[in-house]
Amino acid sequence: MTQTVRNVVIVLALGAAVMLIPGGGRVSDAILQALVIVMLGALAYLAIRLYRERRTDLYSLGDRNRGILYGSVALATFLLVAADRMWDTGPGAIAWFLLVGVAVYGVYFVFRAARDY
Repeated sequence: MTQTVRNVVIVLALGAAVMLIPGGGRVSDAILQALVIVMLGALAYLAIRLYRERRTDLYSLGDRNRGILYGSVALATFLLVAADRMWDTGPGAIAWFLLVGVAVYGVYFVFRAARDY
């Protein structure tokens, strides 16, 4: 219980420091961006490791299914990057959801094709 109270006090102190120290908002934005960069680097490292471990499985899919899989992953990456701009308009939000469905279906299609032989 005391560890939880200590953690809550630390979070409250950090929040107060960001609010009260001049320029604290910019520092918190910089820290957030640094954490995002670290997270994206970790995801890139995970993708590289998965590719290296499953390279033969990917090549056994065939050119068509591998193209669909890579296209779906590229579309999902594009949608992740463009989400803020697409959500600013109504048609953009609808298009975003439709394209997410297309990307998910592409991955599902390749998964089903790989399992059926």
